[in-house]
Amino acid sequence: MAILGPVHLRFIIITSTSYKNNLFNCTLATEKITYVKWKLTGMIRYFKTAEKELISMDEAEQNCWIAVSPPFDRNDLIEISEKHNIPFDFLTDSIDIDERSRYEKEDGVKLIVVNTPYINEDPKESEGIYITVPIGIIITADHLITITGFENNLLDRFIQNRVKNFNSSDEKMFILKILEQNVFEFLSCLKKLNLKRNLIERELYDSSRNEELKQLLRIEKSLVYFVNTLSSNELLKMKMKRTDFLEIKGMEQHDDLFEDLIIDNSQALEMANVHTNILSGTMEAYASIVSNNLNVFIQRLTIATIVLMVPTLVASFYGMNVKVPFDNSEYSFYIIVFTSIFLALLLIWFFRRKKLF
Repeated sequence: MAILGPVHLRFIIITSTSYKNNLFNCTLATEKITYVKWKLTGMIRYFKTAEKELISMDEAEQNCWIAVSPPFDRNDLIEISEKHNIPFDFLTDSIDIDERSRYEKEDGVKLIVVNTPYINEDPKESEGIYITVPIGIIITADHLITITGFENNLLDRFIQNRVKNFNSSDEKMFILKILEQNVFEFLSCLKKLNLKRNLIERELYDSSRNEELKQLLRIEKSLVYFVNTLSSNELLKMKMKRTDFLEIKGMEQHDDLFEDLIIDNSQALEMANVHTNILSGTMEAYASIVSNNLNVFIQRLTIATIVLMVPTLVASFYGMNVKVPFDNSEYSFYIIVFTSIFLALLLIWFFRRKKLF
């Protein structure tokens, strides 16, 4: 299906935020309408593994992978639901940005919703650098269907044949590979966030601008998203493992990979928590540094005021209409000036001796 230009599409049960630099406008609505801009890509694509490579097809075949991505509207989702006997809410839940990671089975059709990192293109500085968005994995008797409301690197890796040793016809291994690549995506994003944090910290030591603090806040929000999502994904995998949702019990290769996935997810979660704690410590340390610098500045300003007050005090004494020493001396001006300088230097020496200046 080709769409030549911006068309507004109306969805149901979705709320989201707006993203820049995209080419396709899409209206999403529940009780209130918000806007999301989608990138223009093919709506439905069919893939199948042949000779150890994933190839694209024009029509769906037995045991093929059906990748659904925007743009699409409600009628398209209804058509997919009726054609492949999929509960309609499986499709709408998979593109709801607020949907949590979970699995469900209805009428022999299985749904797995897993959340993955996504670069936040919202221009607002108050938002995180990354957010998390859902990917729906639907298992039917004949096909494996993935549906997402956002373009993401996770599924692109499979389409571009960057993931090795997987076969689209082995739907159980395919799902495990998707979950595995999702963990790798989180780890990659965590490394990027940590690198960005280190660069900002270096600038922060030599700068008192708010820009660096805003960037750190964006990183902190991203880490909060990651921690919550990784926790949800971990619970999902552990429950799938316990209930044997994928029916891989007794399949050694699949079972071992699933166990490794749970361990890797736990490590990613721990890494996200460590980065969050480090960032929180950095923010607190910087706040203390700013407060200390302010105290030092006020202290030095106070000392400078006291030192400068001495010449003013001496000069004010000699401005009185009373008898004062040296008022008849031709050297009285020099005596007053040198006395003021001497007293000011004496105060400076005193403050330095007390390590206050």
